[in-house]
Parts: sequence; C-alpha cells; structure tokens
Amino acid sequence: GRRGQPPAPCASLGKCGADRQSRPHNLLILHYFTLLTVELGFDGDSIRAIFTPRYQPVDNLEVVERLEQLGYGGEVQVQCRLDAQFLSLSIPDSGKTFSVNGDKITPGLSIANSEVGLSSLRISAFFLRLKCTNGLIARTQISAAYRHVSRRILEELPTVLSQVAGQLHQQRDKFRISLESRVDDPLTTINSFNRQFQLGKREQEAVLRGYHHEPGPTLFHIINAYTRAAQSPDLSAEETHRLQTVGGNILAMAK
Repeated sequence: GRRGQPPAPCASLGKCGADRQSRPHNLLILHYFTLLTVELGFDGDSIRAIFTPRYQPVDNLEVVERLEQLGYGGEVQVQCRLDAQFLSLSIPDSGKTFSVNGDKITPGLSIANSEVGLSSLRISAFFLRLKCTNGLIARTQISAAYRHVSRRILEELPTVLSQVAGQLHQQRDKFRISLESRVDDPLTTINSFNRQFQLGKREQEAVLRGYHHEPGPTLFHIINAYTRAAQSPDLSAEETHRLQTVGGNILAMAK
C-alpha cells in the first residue's frame, strides 16, 4: 500500500505475493512459540535445532572424549563421517581380525549420534572388510540406543561397549553363510531391499554403483553393494550410516 497506510487486503491468500503469504504462517509459528518452552541450538547466527526442555542432546565432543577415557584414543584408527546433523564413528579392532574364504574382516564398534535429534545415541557391532574398506553395522542381540533425555548415557558406555563387543563372534557364521547363499537375480533382489528399507533415490543409485563395482551371484555380493555404496562421497553422514546398517540387516537374514 501507500507509505503510512496498511497494505490492501487480498481477496484470497493464493493471490497475495510471496512475502504477504508468509505472514500468516510466521504469526502462527510465533503464536506457538509463546505457548511452548523451547531451547534453541545455534550454529553461528543460524538456528540449528529446536528442543523441548526434556530433550538433552549429547555433544559429539563429549562422546569422543568419553571414548578416549575408555582407551579408544591415541593411535586407534577409525572410520568417521561427520556433518552438521550426524556423526557416524566406527572403531575397528585389528587384534580380532578373522578370515572368511580368504576375505579378511575386522570387527569393532560403531557409534552414531545426532546433536540435532535425527538419531538417538546408538552403539552397534561393526565389521570392516579389509579388501575394500567397506564397513557394515551388524544387527546384534544387544540393541543399545538412548534417547537424549539423560546424562546417564555417557556413564553407561563401558557396560554397553562390553555387551556389544561380546556379540561380535556370533557374526562370523553369518558371513560364511552369505557367501554360500546364491541369489538368482541380484538386481531384482536389490530393488526389493531398497523398497523394504525405504531408501532414497541418491542412496539407491549409490547401491547400484556399489553392486556393479563388484558384481556376483551371492547374498554376500548384495550386502557388499550396500556397504560399498556407503563410501560414496556425495552422501550425508546419516545416509552413510543407514546404508551400513541396511547391509547388517541383510546379513542377519543369512541362514
């Protein structure tokens, strides 16, 4: 409208300009903020996350410092993917490397965390295939995942790490069985798994590239397609972790 006068009303919201369309939404958001008590996570001048008072995010640095206190620091080699939303950290234990049909595999631990609430703090068994450095996050009987509502999480890490490590040996037979399990149509099977685990387009494309990098007629080759895909540099840390987890879920199906 003219200077000093309010803008003329629109006949409908859809006929207003983008700026004026956004005003009702902004007012609605502001109204809800007056009703709720929230905590804001900042990244510089930008809002990174919005939390309720009950939500207590665990800082990635706290997790790493706690691991160092438990002896996982120093010269330990790790696999790590980190971005603003997600941390995926895997710690292989070279002293426990085993061989399956001549393929060397090193077990270890995987830790996932999101400071902005995309994931709870998760601790899982991890396996690194030395030939190609593909990583797999196994589904074990110990499912250690904590919502960010208690500072006890970091205090309980020693017990949880010990429990998860105790499950590692049970996965050897799964790898052997996967190598012996033939799949008639690997690409059709991969497409089926992609739907089952609700993978996005970018993840599915990475899986196909992973399979064609080392194709083969067994369940092991299908698993390897997902763990290979997790190395794609264009994927986020969360997508990397999800693909490694899908590989572990498929391995758990081997019987």
